[in-house]
Amino acid sequence: MEPGADCPCASGLSYTDCCGRLHVGLAEAATAEQLMRSRYSAFAVGDTAYLEDTWHPSTRPASVELGEGLTWIGLQVVDFSDDQVEFVARFRGPAGRGFVRERSQFVQHDGRWLYLAPVEG
Repeated sequence: MEPGADCPCASGLSYTDCCGRLHVGLAEAATAEQLMRSRYSAFAVGDTAYLEDTWHPSTRPASVELGEGLTWIGLQVVDFSDDQVEFVARFRGPAGRGFVRERSQFVQHDGRWLYLAPVEG
């Protein structure tokens, strides 16, 4: 991302001052919501290494697919609790615009927040 560019997570901060710090290892997510926002931003900037590193080992796939031809264009946090975050992530792709709506489960593992899985139901 260009220096000074807005963070994709819609925090109102620059990428460098927000999720970029987490992506390069200068900080760790302090909450499940912050981790979810940083993971959305990782999808937006194509940082598969960060996505893999922040996915719980028990549910992490062998490789992370970013969705070929997708451009992530917006994030809305709908609801959150201590360990769950519901969000809507909007994208544009070859077939047009779309969105992903998910309630995600997060856990602390070795002192770090990690993505576990979508909440079923």
